[in-house]
Amino acid sequence: MSILAPFLALLLATLLVAYHRWSLAVFTALSATALVAVALAGANMTATTVAAVLLAVVALPLLITPLRQAVITRTLLRIYTKMLPKLSDTEKTALDAGTVGFEGELFSGMPKWETLLAQPKPELTAEEQAFLDGPVEQACRMTNDWEVTHVRNDLPPELWDYLKKNKFFGMIIPKEYGGLGFSALAHHKVIQKLASVSATLSSTVGVPNSLGPAELLLHYGTKEQKDYYLPRLADGREVPCFALTGPSAGSDATSLPDFGIVCEGDWNGARVLGVKLTFDKRYITLAPVATVIGLAFRLHDPDKLLGDQSDRGITLALIPRDTTGLEIGRRHFPLNCAFQNGPVRGQEVFLPLSQLIGGEDYIGHGWRMLVECLSVGRAITLPSTSAGASKLAAVVTGAYARIRKQFGLSIGRFEGVEEALARIAGNAYACAALSQATAAAVDRGEKPAVPSAIAKYHATELAREVARDAMDIHGGKGVILGPMNYLGRGWQAAPISITVEGANIMTRTLMIFGQGAIRCHPWVLKEMQAAQNPDQAAGLREFDHSLFGHIGFAISNAVRSWVLGLVGARIGKVPGDAYTRRYYRKLNRYSANLALVADVSMLTLGGKLKFKEKISGRYADVLSQLYIASAMLKRYEDEGRPAAEQPLLAYAFHDAAHKIELALSGALRNFPIRPVGWLMWMLVFPWGRRAQLPSDRLGRRAAALLMSPSDARDRMASGVFLTPCENNPAGRINSYLPKVILAEPVERKFLKALKNSDIEALDFASQLAEGVAEGWITAEEKAQLEELRALTWDAISVDDFDPFELQAASLHMDKPKAAQATRAA
Repeated sequence: MSILAPFLALLLATLLVAYHRWSLAVFTALSATALVAVALAGANMTATTVAAVLLAVVALPLLITPLRQAVITRTLLRIYTKMLPKLSDTEKTALDAGTVGFEGELFSGMPKWETLLAQPKPELTAEEQAFLDGPVEQACRMTNDWEVTHVRNDLPPELWDYLKKNKFFGMIIPKEYGGLGFSALAHHKVIQKLASVSATLSSTVGVPNSLGPAELLLHYGTKEQKDYYLPRLADGREVPCFALTGPSAGSDATSLPDFGIVCEGDWNGARVLGVKLTFDKRYITLAPVATVIGLAFRLHDPDKLLGDQSDRGITLALIPRDTTGLEIGRRHFPLNCAFQNGPVRGQEVFLPLSQLIGGEDYIGHGWRMLVECLSVGRAITLPSTSAGASKLAAVVTGAYARIRKQFGLSIGRFEGVEEALARIAGNAYACAALSQATAAAVDRGEKPAVPSAIAKYHATELAREVARDAMDIHGGKGVILGPMNYLGRGWQAAPISITVEGANIMTRTLMIFGQGAIRCHPWVLKEMQAAQNPDQAAGLREFDHSLFGHIGFAISNAVRSWVLGLVGARIGKVPGDAYTRRYYRKLNRYSANLALVADVSMLTLGGKLKFKEKISGRYADVLSQLYIASAMLKRYEDEGRPAAEQPLLAYAFHDAAHKIELALSGALRNFPIRPVGWLMWMLVFPWGRRAQLPSDRLGRRAAALLMSPSDARDRMASGVFLTPCENNPAGRINSYLPKVILAEPVERKFLKALKNSDIEALDFASQLAEGVAEGWITAEEKAQLEELRALTWDAISVDDFDPFELQAASLHMDKPKAAQATRAA
C-alpha cells in the first residue's frame, strides 16, 4: 500500500468531519480508526506512525480543555484584543438593536431549511380581510391620482376625512387605544394595495404607521403619553410626523446639530423644568399637515439640573403644532409627487420634560429607540409600496402587451418586448415574496434589522427596474401624462423610495453586510463580547468556546464550499419537491461561500473591511440574494407548490443565483490581498463561475404568464387595486384581457379574408359591414370585433390638454396673492 495512504486517510477523515460539522472528538476517533484500518491493510508503518503523531500533536492539546485555555486561548485572546476594532457607542447600539432570524441560518454555511419551512404561513384574519375588501377598496375607488398629483397636489378633503374616519392612521395602534390593532401582514397588504393606485396615498397612510410618534410611544411612551396621544393618533385628530433629517447631518442621528438645553420655562401657565430646543429639519413627510411633530435632538444640561452629566445624548420629544417658536416651513416638491413633505424649524422652543418620549427615563436613549423601531417600519412601508407598484405594473403591462398590436401582431410576441416582460415577471415575483417575508418576520416578534435593510434596498431597486421595463413597453402610453396614464407618476416616484429611509447606496455598503457580518455570524459577536468581559476568567472561558467554535466553523465552510463547488451543488439532504430541491442545494453552496469569504475577509482585513465598501457591498448582495431566494421558496411552499408558478420561481431564482456568483466573482477578483483572493477563488469556484442568466426559453414562459389568464397571473395580481372604474385605467385595461383573447381568432379570420379580398372600404365600420355581407364573419362576430376595437382604443389612448390647463394657477394671480397662496400651501 502507498506511503501516502495514512495521510490520505487523515485527509478524508478531515473532509468528512468538516463537511458534516462533527465535533473534534469525533474527528479524533474517526481519524484514529482510519489509521488503524490502513495499518492493518498493510500501509507503511513509518508513515502511519508519523500520521498518528501528527494527529496526536494537533488533537490532544485541543481536547484537554484546561491546557488549551491556559496555553493557546490566553495567548490568542491577547492578540485578538489588540486587533479588535474599536466600536463607537453608535455602532454598539446598532449591533445590539434588533433580532436575528433566518438570515442567521443563511450566514451559517449550513442552513436549517426546516426552520424556514416550519414558520407559519402568513394569513390575514377575517377582520383584516374585511378591511381590505371594504375601506381599502373604497379609498382606492375615491382616489384619482391625476387629480391628486396635478390638480390638487394633495389628497382631496373627502379622502383625508375618509382615511381618518376609518382609522387608516391607526393600523398599528392597539384596540385598547382606539386603533385597529392589525398585524404587520395586514399593514403590508393595506400599503401594497394603496400603492397600486397612488404613491401619494400609500405614503400618506404609511408614515403614521411606520417610524414615528405612534411606534415610539407604543414601545417607550409613558402611561400619560400613551393615554393622551394614541387615541388621538388612531382616529386622526392628531396627524404625526417625525423630524430626523437635517441639512448638514442627513439622517445620521449621531451627528445631529439640533440641540436642546435643560432649563426652566413657562408651560400652560406654570413654571416647569424642561428643554429649550433649536433645530432645523427638512424632507419631513406629513410635516405641512402634522399636528404633532416627533423630534430627534442632542440634549445638553450645562447647569446639571438633571444630574452630573452635561451631555445627555440623543433624545426624542413630541412638539404640538401650536407650540410657540415652532415653524412649519413651506412644502417641498419631491419629483412631481404630491405627498405632504416639508421642513420644520425652531429657535429656542420650550417644552416641559413631560413631552420627552418616555419621560426622563429615556433621556439619552434616542438612538437606540430609533434603531429598534426603524427596523420594523423599514420592513413594511417601502417594501410594500414597491410590491404594490411592481405587481400592478406586471399584470397591466402583460395585458397591454397582448392588446397592443404592431404589424398585425401583439407586441408581447416580439422577442425584445418578451425579454422585458420576463424581467418584469421575475422582479415582481421576487419583490412580492421579499416584502411579505419581512412583514411575516415582524409578526413573529422579530425586530429584523438586517432583513429590513435588505427589503428596503432590494424591493425599491426591483420596483425601479420593473417601472423602467414597463415604461419601455408602453412607449408613448407611459410617457404622456394625464388621467389615462397609470405608469408615469410611479416612474417619477421611483428615486424617492430609493432615497428615503436610508439612501440605497449607504444601505447596501454599510448596513446589510456591516450589521449582518457581526449580527448574523454565529461566533463573531460572541467573541467580541467575551474579549470585552470584565470578568477575565469568565471571558477566557467564553472566548475559548467561541474561538474554537469559530475555527471549526471556518474549516467546515472552506470544505463545504470546495466540495459543493466540485459537484455543482448536487448533493446534500434538503427539503422541497423534485422541482425545487436543486434550488435548496444551490443555496447551501452559496451560504457556505458567503460564510467562508466573510470569515477570511474579516480575518485578513480586520477593521479596514469597514472602509472597503465595494467589497462589503458585494458581500451584501450575496446575503441579500440568499434571503430573497429563501423568501421565494417559502412563498412557493406556502402556496402549495403550484406548478403554474414554476416559471416565475425559476426565472427569479436563476437571476438571484447569477447575481450571487457575479458578486462573489467581483469581490474575489478585486480582493486587496491578491494571494488570499486567489485561494478563495479556488475554494468558491473550483470550475469557474457557472451560474447564467435565465434562458430565453424560460423567459418566454414567464412572459407568457403575464399575457394570458392563469392561476399564476391571478396570484401575481392578488392584493392590488384592479377594479375597472373611471379612476382606474389600469384596472380597465386588465379587465379587457379575457375579451381580447376570445376575439383574437375572429380578428385573425377577418383580417386574413380582408387581405385576400378586393374590398376598397377604408374605415373599419365599412369593412366589418362588408365582412358580414361576404359571409366572412357573423353579426355576433361583428359585434365582438367592434367591442375589441373600443377596448383597444381605450387601452392605447393618451390625454391631451389645452395649454391653459397645464399652466400653474399662480401664473394667473398677481404676485402678492401668488406668494401668499404658496405660503399657505
